[in-house]
Parts: sequence; structure tokens; C-alpha cells
Amino acid sequence: MVRFGILGCGRIGQVHAGSLQRIANAKLVAVADASPEAARACGERFGAEVREASSIVSAADIDAVIIATSTDTHYDMIHLVARGRKAIFCEKPIDLSSERVRICIKTVEDAGVPFMTAFNQRFDPHFGALQRRVAEGEIGDVETVSIVSRDPAPPPVSYLKSSGGLFRDMMIHDLDMARFVLGEEPTRVFAIGSTLVDPAIEQVGDVDTAAVILTTGSGKICQITNSRRATYGYDKRLEVHGSKGMLRAANVLENSVESATSKGFTLAKAEAFFLERFGAAYLAELQSFVDAILNGRKPRPDAQDGLRAQLIADAATQSRMEGRPIEIPA
Repeated sequence: MVRFGILGCGRIGQVHAGSLQRIANAKLVAVADASPEAARACGERFGAEVREASSIVSAADIDAVIIATSTDTHYDMIHLVARGRKAIFCEKPIDLSSERVRICIKTVEDAGVPFMTAFNQRFDPHFGALQRRVAEGEIGDVETVSIVSRDPAPPPVSYLKSSGGLFRDMMIHDLDMARFVLGEEPTRVFAIGSTLVDPAIEQVGDVDTAAVILTTGSGKICQITNSRRATYGYDKRLEVHGSKGMLRAANVLENSVESATSKGFTLAKAEAFFLERFGAAYLAELQSFVDAILNGRKPRPDAQDGLRAQLIADAATQSRMEGRPIEIPA
């Protein structure tokens, strides 16, 4: 049994609390939040004690801590939990600064505690099956990867002000997925972006529509498109083309019922948003983390995976601003 504490009782913290209730060899012991009311509500909903963050990381009855606080607090929380010698499950990104991510990695390594970066899309049953079949050589050598991510609507501008920008906030999942399926590190990125959905987003220095081209040392190419608007639900698709064929993971729809009339064929809308689309992935990633702890193996994706995605996001941000391809740091 792995006994958990959760720091941060917002939307994602509650998702993880719900997942822990469904994992036989895990137990949620305590929660903490900067808002006493949020902590109390979460504790009552999921049957957990409400404690201070410092009490959770020093408690003898807790083995692992989920960091689901705001991004700007992750750095301090990682150091706090590492000092408490607890296993760490951290929401992405680890930090908006790659240099601070490196400091976090050293802190975790010095403490000798397991660490997992929550790139949950690796655990999606559809994307996971595609990656395994690519790795098994079903379509031969990978040549191109195409990823589409479109949110139903943009988040509040107040959130975007401190999000780090679309590449670090939204596209970072796709950058990690690109690494996951390419089987080779991207070495160069060219990025473009526009503000087509909400003019207010441009006022905070961000974009709501973007595309990147990643290339690897051997010449593999990955193209990613992101938009903060999709009128038909959460649009999330992945395609890998290789020397022997192609594999594709299409959108997951609200249901599988198809209508056929004189007007044509009609399918349901795509799932509403990421919580619905990746519900199974949230559960599977935590189960993987628990299994890693119990079996004494290193969790993946780890802190280095978090750093690699962050370095690509940084380079993409620079590329968009400077209008030229950027070499991705090693």
C-alpha cells in the first residue's frame, strides 16, 4: 500500500484524489491547499484529513505526495517534499524555467526519492497502443508524426498571464508525445503563432493558434498544430507514418452511435474536454506511479522527460518570437 498526500485541491488535485480511490494498493491520507475551504471540501469529498503542507511532507503515515498546486509553486513544493524524503508525483510543467527544472532534478536526485512528471497522455489507451505498435516495428521506420490539439475554448486571460505561453502550457503535452513516438530526440524547432480567437490574448504576449515543425538528427519530421478554439469538442489526434505504413489515433467521441439518413452519415461530437477525454489516462498514470514505488523501479516519465519537453517549449517560444528555426539544447 502506498499512502498519499495531495498538495493542491483544485480541479486536477480532485481528479487525482478520485483516481486514488480506484487503486487497490493506494490510499489517500491527507490533503492541503492554500484555501482552507478548498482543502476542507476536498477532504470531506474523498475521506481524507486536512493538514498543512509541511505536516504532510513530514508525516510518518505518508509515503508519496502529489503536487497539484499552481505552476509557480512547484519549485518550492518539490524542494519541500524532497526534504521530507517522500516520492513525488508532480503536475506539468515542473517549472517555467529550464534552469530551475535542472535545480529540481538535482534536489530530487540528492534526496534519492522517486519522481514522476505527470504527462498523462502517454497513458491514454489509444495513444499508448499506437506507441507500442510503432516501437514494435509495425510500420517500419518512423518518417513523419502529425499531432493535432484544439481546445474547445481558451482559458481566462488571467490564467494566461502566468501560464508561460501556449508552447509551455498547452503544447508541452504534444512535445512530450512527439518524443514518445519519434523514438529519437528532436534537435531543431521552427514555430509560428497567431492570435485568431481572442484579441485579449495578444495583449498578454501570447498566441492562441500555433504550429511547430520538429526535426531529429536522422531527419524525422513532426508537425504539431494547436488552437484554443474548436466548435465541435476537444480535438486530439495523432498520426505516425513509417516506411511500411501508417498508424492513427482518431478523436474519441461522446458515443459511438452513427446516424444514416438521406442527409448523409452523422457521428457524435468529440469528448467535451481533456478531463473527459483522458479520464482513463489519469487513472493509469497514477497506477503506474504506485506500481513503480512498490516494485522499486524508476517512474516514467521522469524529471528528465519534464526537462526535455520544457527545453523544446522554450526553443519553440524563441523561434516564434524571432521567426527562425532554433536548435534545441542537448
